[in-house]
Amino acid sequence: MVLVLVIGDLHIPHRVHDLPLKFKKLLVPGKIQQILCTGNVCDKETYDYLRTISPDVHVVKGDYDESGFPLSVTVVHNPIKIGVMHGHQCIPTGDLDSLSSLARQMDVDVLISGHTHTFQAIEFDNKFFVNPGSATGAWTGAYNGDPTPSFALMDIQGSVVVTYVYQLIEGEVRVEKIEWRKDPEVVNAAPRSTVMPQSIPSPTPSSPQGGGW
Repeated sequence: MVLVLVIGDLHIPHRVHDLPLKFKKLLVPGKIQQILCTGNVCDKETYDYLRTISPDVHVVKGDYDESGFPLSVTVVHNPIKIGVMHGHQCIPTGDLDSLSSLARQMDVDVLISGHTHTFQAIEFDNKFFVNPGSATGAWTGAYNGDPTPSFALMDIQGSVVVTYVYQLIEGEVRVEKIEWRKDPEVVNAAPRSTVMPQSIPSPTPSSPQGGGW
């Protein structure tokens, strides 16, 4: 089992001063093996905070990031290949056909993107597309009103990706589970998740590698 935090569009401190406290209580060190961030971290302190959760942090450059993050990254949790980009490269924004084309260009099974500030986890063209939304609920000019703060945890079990979305709705954390399998023909590739969605499980031992700001 590999537990991956998918998070992004934080916009700290320009639009929001910090992550919701109820999210910070869930994101404790030592349980998450890797972080994939869709960008718009916006300050070094926030990046350093992510590294306290897991030292293996991969961040792509958002349209408001000034640091030298790459435009995209690819990570492999065999047999799953995951691509990460901010999402402003997708035209129209959030369009699944456009995202599918980008996933094919990157040759990935799972494409993680942000920019819309709205959570999404959906299978399309035999690939899996995840948008963790904005972890802080930062505003966006795309529509009126404040987005719902959200992040996702991906529990990768062989060819199965079990995604938990955590959303802060009316002051309470609500969790939804979405399961995707790379190869529907492989019935016994990996066991189904038995993780209780409100508790973040401890990962199996690993040797994650850290990044740098």
